[in-house]
Amino acid sequence: MKSEAQHHHNSFEKFATKVSKAAGSTTAFIGAFIIVVAWAVSGPIFDYSETWQLVINTGTTIITFLMVFLIQKAQNKDSLAIQLKLNELVASSESSSNSLVDIESMTEEEMIIIQKYYHRLSELAKKDESIRTSHSIAEAHELHNRKQQKRNKPATKKNIKDNTKNTTKNTPKNNTKK
Repeated sequence: MKSEAQHHHNSFEKFATKVSKAAGSTTAFIGAFIIVVAWAVSGPIFDYSETWQLVINTGTTIITFLMVFLIQKAQNKDSLAIQLKLNELVASSESSSNSLVDIESMTEEEMIIIQKYYHRLSELAKKDESIRTSHSIAEAHELHNRKQQKRNKPATKKNIKDNTKNTTKNTPKNNTKK
């Protein structure tokens, strides 16, 4: 059974979503435009008094203040829904990096590191002859590690021959260059 607090929370959530959608409608814009025109036309009637100015200033301030919170509530819900959908897509794909499932809880510095990996992936993709070739963060890591190991090992003919065989065996056919 839902508690009264949950009921009020759900009611506010529904209200915020409806108001947010209504505020973004053409009807709402036309209504606001008509109010501003009516206020401007009524200026000479009220001799452009301070009260006349105060009416529009107070009205717009109150409406703006309340709308900020309503729209933010609706945006938070929409943002969460999108995150969950993206998490499902990432989690369901065998070739995707599961480290991205909870990316929204990472720090900005951690996100910048991942952004750099994706930049590297885009560079890899640009070098490929086929636009259908796919790369992942794990693949970029693996390639980096192989290169690092090659740099650290003394170059002998046997090492070079073994590395060439291993690279050819582990490289899928659609990722090889011609």
